[in-house]
Amino acid sequence: MPQNLLEQLRKYTVVVADTGDIEAMEKFRPQDATTNPSLITAAAQMPHYQSIVDGVLLDARKELGEGAGDQAIANLAFQRLAIAFGKKILEIVPGRVSTEVDARLSYDTAGTIAMARSIIAQYDAAGIGRERVLIKIASTWEGIRAAEALEKENIHCNLTLLFGLHQAIAAAEAGATLISPFVGRILDWYKKNTGKDYTGADDPGVQSVTRIYNYFKKFGYKTVVMGASFRNTGEICELAGCDLLTISPELLGELESTEGELPRKLDPQAAKTHAIERIAMDKATFDRMHAADRMASDKLKEGIEGFSAALVKLETLLGGRLAELESRAHATV
Repeated sequence: MPQNLLEQLRKYTVVVADTGDIEAMEKFRPQDATTNPSLITAAAQMPHYQSIVDGVLLDARKELGEGAGDQAIANLAFQRLAIAFGKKILEIVPGRVSTEVDARLSYDTAGTIAMARSIIAQYDAAGIGRERVLIKIASTWEGIRAAEALEKENIHCNLTLLFGLHQAIAAAEAGATLISPFVGRILDWYKKNTGKDYTGADDPGVQSVTRIYNYFKKFGYKTVVMGASFRNTGEICELAGCDLLTISPELLGELESTEGELPRKLDPQAAKTHAIERIAMDKATFDRMHAADRMASDKLKEGIEGFSAALVKLETLLGGRLAELESRAHATV
């Protein structure tokens, strides 16, 4: 009996759901799940998650006291909301959830470490083991240094917004548990800047992840590679065999409804036979390679700004919802 592409992909690769939608996870039953501020914002506006949002807001108001401003409450509520969704997700997936540090701390090593510790303390308090949580941190030099310190405290990290080999090597040498190279956003940049379309193995996002995967396997890094940010199922099929792939519910549905052969494209044993030059990574090398890679520079900056804007939107949304809840409470007094 022919198998669909999703069933075949699961033989080679751990499938992760890229969503904050609990119902989508219940449908596709991924091993792990990952969220980001944009996904949490979208989920927070869905009517069936309103009780979670309201509970988090009221708890934040209670914790900070009556004198606290709406902005302070909304900021705390964002942290709590990400963890509330994380806990719900872990009731469904057997593996791990990724919870993101505030993107506005992307160039602040100490601030990132402090927020990561706060997030993990809340999971600890809920009785959730650290092996089930990944802290998502932007792949800046400062973020990678934070991950290096956190991994030594048994706080596992997912280095996100990763677009270049220099970011990947620095993350692996820092001992990060996992990296998330962004396939689709790389494709977006090349399409915009060249005016060309790319498919299959010619896709520059696919080529970037393939290069990173082969480098890691060639030199025996323990850090695993999770391709992310897909635009089509063709990209996913070209990366069959990658350690993990985080995929939107829409593309999971397409894979599930498509039959055909899905050969393995990435293989750790094959990678070891490749002639790859090792790069000694330090800050000067990182900065030089980052400056030379206009795509990585543009997309990292754009990604941090986008996630930061999503946080502002979420905090505004939470502030408005809090005002609505308090108005309703006063009206019933």
